[in-house]
Amino acid sequence: AQCTSSRPHRSRRGMNHPGAVGVSVTTRPVLFAVARTLRGRDSRAFASTPARLLQSRGHLIVGARARRLAAGPSMFLSRFTKNSATDVDAPPREMDAAPSVLGLADRADHSWTRHLNPDPDTDANAPNRKSRQVKSGHYVRVDPTPLRQPETVIYSPDMLKRLGIDEADVKAPNGERFARFFSGDKSAVPGMDTWATPYALSIMGQRQVSNCPFGTGNGYGDGRAVSVGEVLGPDGERWEMQLKGGGPTPFCRGADGRAVLRSSIREFLASEAMHALGVDTTRALSLVVSRGGDVARRPWYDPGADKDASAESISMDDPRLARYPDDVKRQIIRQFASQKRDPDVMIVETCAITTRVAPSFTRIGHIDLFGRRAQRAGAGTAQMNELREMVRHAIFREFPEILESSAGDADGGDGDVTPEQAAAFLVSSGFAIADVVCGWLRVGFCQGNFNADNCLVGGRTMDYGPFGWMDAYDPLFAKWTGSGEHFAFMNQPGAGLANFAVLAASCAPLLKGGEDEAQAIVQRIQGEMESKVADVWRVKLGLRESQRAAAAELFDHKLEPLMRESNVDYTLVFRQLAECLKLPHDVSDADLLEPLAPAFYDSPNAFYDSPNRAEWCDFVRAWRDEVDGTAGTIEAMNEANPAYVLREWMLVEAYTAAKENDDFSVLEELFELTRTPYELGSDEMQEKYYRRAPDRALKAGGTAFMS
Repeated sequence: AQCTSSRPHRSRRGMNHPGAVGVSVTTRPVLFAVARTLRGRDSRAFASTPARLLQSRGHLIVGARARRLAAGPSMFLSRFTKNSATDVDAPPREMDAAPSVLGLADRADHSWTRHLNPDPDTDANAPNRKSRQVKSGHYVRVDPTPLRQPETVIYSPDMLKRLGIDEADVKAPNGERFARFFSGDKSAVPGMDTWATPYALSIMGQRQVSNCPFGTGNGYGDGRAVSVGEVLGPDGERWEMQLKGGGPTPFCRGADGRAVLRSSIREFLASEAMHALGVDTTRALSLVVSRGGDVARRPWYDPGADKDASAESISMDDPRLARYPDDVKRQIIRQFASQKRDPDVMIVETCAITTRVAPSFTRIGHIDLFGRRAQRAGAGTAQMNELREMVRHAIFREFPEILESSAGDADGGDGDVTPEQAAAFLVSSGFAIADVVCGWLRVGFCQGNFNADNCLVGGRTMDYGPFGWMDAYDPLFAKWTGSGEHFAFMNQPGAGLANFAVLAASCAPLLKGGEDEAQAIVQRIQGEMESKVADVWRVKLGLRESQRAAAAELFDHKLEPLMRESNVDYTLVFRQLAECLKLPHDVSDADLLEPLAPAFYDSPNAFYDSPNRAEWCDFVRAWRDEVDGTAGTIEAMNEANPAYVLREWMLVEAYTAAKENDDFSVLEELFELTRTPYELGSDEMQEKYYRRAPDRALKAGGTAFMS
């Protein structure tokens, strides 16, 4: 199975973005909070603003005019491709006639370690596998810790091709070197640099140091991710390879630096599924498992506790709910059923490594760290230079067109960052972050832990930890027990804006207008975010750009409240809505909603409740009137609304079979299924996966929620 996508790539992001859109009165309190954050007068400003910005009846308050975006899902899709012929980069090296794993070293171009500064204490602390403070420098040279007896259990043929690796180098009997290198044995491919990086943690705009074991922020960074090189692929595109679970680093904070088979399967499948959905993401190259006894103890969920928790239940006729109206009863029942809890047992799991790949892993947290140091009392030229170097490298990796007209080293490694370049970088990054967040809304995904250190400046999904695709619609959906409301599904645009405000504040010293200019750019990106979020719902409803006002009315005042009250499957309701267009114009109310029936969960089920059903009929008829006569609406909706997403119960089946029976067939089947998520596929696949989540999946620890 190949994890490829026919969906178009976004053109390279340039500086010629449309102008800022207006901001409504309803969002001004957020902008004032941003201003206070940037000026340092209120470090807690973003702690309460997401609800004001986003959680008004569970959706974004739309007050800005929607800017023109490309029709259909391409508005959210993929990312630009860097081509060395136009990048500010050294000319591509001559490619091997027959690419192999060893050929990676021939095409290596380690720009991070070439452009940026090493930790000066690296040699004194070799091998750098224990937690310590890293007070300066952009990286620490550290070798990954190899898995014993590694075996490659799945890989992406598409990523092999992009990296210039022959598929024969992965399969038996020739796959030993591949498995060794991508499980941490650096000697398998001589000539590759390996490193880990420091970065800072900010949560909803609040800069943190408490997660650092030293209380200084100098011990936070890549705790179990080790970069094992950058290469130029056969087409000149740059790729950085990173082992998730590559062993301890100076930033491991006392942990073992390992990932286990369960989390590695989730990361591999989710990365490739997101790519196929057309949402920008880091990719997955391979999943390698230890056959030599490498194991780790992890807290997890006791299935017996799920049975105990489900023993007590409430229903619509529960006397304790007698004084509430039916819609409130349903909300109480859903909240009761979805109560979250922390893990209650320790389990032993096999270690594994997923190699994730991206043009860059530059996080807002990287720039946040050096921005803090440059703005700290007593900071000098050295700290400001490290900030400039970090920002320039981020531009080089993510938006190289910004550097094309500047003088300096041919590959962008030398030279200053002008105020104009810093401003252009912020605008480009803000647009990219808005794109990826809106992509998540379109496909029903919640990242779960959207801190600034888990937000890439290039706007792609990363860090597949406590993520989840939504089953029953809930504006406050999140898998992680620690997500809170601020990282919930409908609040992700606010979290993205809070992360961007941290980036803007960090870059303020490089701007001509300083903090005032940074604030103005944040205002602009907020308007862009609002516009793009509004267009998500327009596209999902199959409406034209000229119907923005109608789309807002239909979603805000009809569909979203109905989905919230009706316990409806988010993926299926939009997919099945298109089927309602196939019914005759004079269809009866009794038949109008039948295509939507598969999307409604049985308990509690408002689908056949008369008042609720009448409201659904009213919405569907109003929506059909808006799209009446619009050719290609069904096709457009089916291109925007996937038939399949990677639901957690599917992932549980895959990693349970792998762990208990050494059976990777479910993993392979899901890899194939999610390769073409907009196609219904075979009858067999539809019967197995085109369905609502099983009832147990909505309640079980480790499936409905996790820590």
